[in-house]
Amino acid sequence: MPLNGNQRIWLTGATSGIGKALAERLLEDGHRVALSARGETDLQHLAAGRDNALLLPLDVSDREAVARAGDRIAEVFGGLDLVLLNAGTCEYLDAQEFDVGLVERVFAPNFFGAVYCIEAALPLLRQARAEGSRPLLAATSSAAAYLPLPRAEAYGASKAALSHFLESLRLDLHAEGIGVSVIHPGFVKTPLTDRNDFPMPMRVGVDQAAEAILAGLSRRRLDIHFPRRFTLLLKLMGILPPALRHRLGLRLVRPGTTSESAP
Repeated sequence: MPLNGNQRIWLTGATSGIGKALAERLLEDGHRVALSARGETDLQHLAAGRDNALLLPLDVSDREAVARAGDRIAEVFGGLDLVLLNAGTCEYLDAQEFDVGLVERVFAPNFFGAVYCIEAALPLLRQARAEGSRPLLAATSSAAAYLPLPRAEAYGASKAALSHFLESLRLDLHAEGIGVSVIHPGFVKTPLTDRNDFPMPMRVGVDQAAEAILAGLSRRRLDIHFPRRFTLLLKLMGILPPALRHRLGLRLVRPGTTSESAP
């Protein structure tokens, strides 16, 4: 489902997986899209022949670079009707070889990178609101935020932190007329999940994921989650009593290895 009108959009993580599928759809639909990712060459290939793309090569974990990107968007677009934060990474923790550096690497783009982008984007969302738009801030969390899972100490915690941050921010931005949507995908076939060595139930393709996200954004849904049979099951498990949740989680730990993993 397309978004209404010709919107000014900032999309991070635009050259791979869900982000690439979203970028292609948004550009095809005629929106003006600021595209951010670390790889400048990939951004150029993505935007080839499209005059509605603004290329902003960027590592979201670099706060100063993010601020400069916000200034550039302000210069070219004036404001932003939609901010779609999709950049992120995934590494799984081995508790037998506890690695704080891994935790820091995962939190850098998944949580702090999103916060830096929000810092840069809020003035642009407020400008759009002053112009009569109904601006929306959205970010890709994960269904792993619903339920603690083995080996997901870093990844799941970074996504849970992001979801909590955004849901709190939604309350504080309500009076300003700025909406906040949180996206909680299950397993999606991307270069990140292709590295996983465990079963991924109900995994969907990137085009299906992009369609679900755009449909949810067009309806300004607070929680965009898919595939729903999978995400509703995780939500249900997440509200079980701790002892029962613990017993169910132990079933995901593989004998002879550390454990299974998270979407």
